Amino acid sequence: MKGKRMFEVHVKKENGDYSTITEAIQAVPYEEKAIIYIGEGTYHEKLFCEKSDITFVGAGIDKTIIEYDDGAFDQMEDGSKMGTFRSYTAFFGGKRVTVRNMTIANTVGDGSLHGQALAVYADANICFFENVKMTGHQDTLFCAPLPLTERQKNGFMGPRVLNPRKKTAQLYRNCEIYGDVDFIFGGADAVFEDCLIVCNNRQKNVAAGESQDGRFINGYITAACGSRDDLGFVFRNCTVRGEEGCIEGSVFLGRPWRDEARTVFLDCKMDNSIAPERFSGWGAVDKDQPDTYYGEYRSLDIIDSSVIVADAKNAFVKDITEKDYKNLSDRADELKKKVTE
Repeated sequence: MKGKRMFEVHVKKENGDYSTITEAIQAVPYEEKAIIYIGEGTYHEKLFCEKSDITFVGAGIDKTIIEYDDGAFDQMEDGSKMGTFRSYTAFFGGKRVTVRNMTIANTVGDGSLHGQALAVYADANICFFENVKMTGHQDTLFCAPLPLTERQKNGFMGPRVLNPRKKTAQLYRNCEIYGDVDFIFGGADAVFEDCLIVCNNRQKNVAAGESQDGRFINGYITAACGSRDDLGFVFRNCTVRGEEGCIEGSVFLGRPWRDEARTVFLDCKMDNSIAPERFSGWGAVDKDQPDTYYGEYRSLDIIDSSVIVADAKNAFVKDITEKDYKNLSDRADELKKKVTE
């Protein structure tokens, strides 16, 4: 007996089942496993998807482009600010989501002018992104869940402000992620494999850059907020660099959104834009963050593949041993299996 055929929808600018992605999402019965094929073109849409198990397949990473331009500083109808977590271009909830072969962009512009601006809010229990480019400035990719408590009143206003926090498992394979301040952040267990991670050059807009003791800071790649028993963020075999023109030593691999943040880079290639301290404290580069788990293993120079000696790293950044590396790799493989099975 043949299995039930997957619910299938085609979105095209012309001659598709629907001409917008939003219409296609609305057409999918909630509990039915579905696939939405999205044709070439630029779709100016703000997506909200909370179907049970849905796959989105574009025509190519630079052929299918979903974009929107909301920012945290935008004003809502009631006079309040939009805030970070309502600024997304695409929200993906539900039990499982797979996204392939497209670009998802928040085009509002620099965070100093428009505030935080999510391209992707990844909230499904299981998230799998493959061959997807995500572009923005501050807070490009949010890997849910939120922290347990907010630091600023109404700071979590958005789709999940009242919901219990649920752990998510996320895999990003062959993706490209662009941003500057905390542009990969959240409390997920997430593995980034064979990805290109690029920090924008904020020196092009000097007013946007941060300065500490006269030092120009282009950005912070990650801002995790998990707990000490989590896997956290694992980057494997990725290329991590600054945009052309980034000042040497002006990009940090991360800073902790919450004190028990966990982020590691394993077998990654990096350029000289990465700061000698490697990771920053929250609020100050040299602030001690003893409860974090931050580290690198076998980082290689992007030009000559020589092993990078991080002899000026902050004291709280771990020396990852062979044993640690194997344990982290095994846990990352377990997550990968869970997401792809």
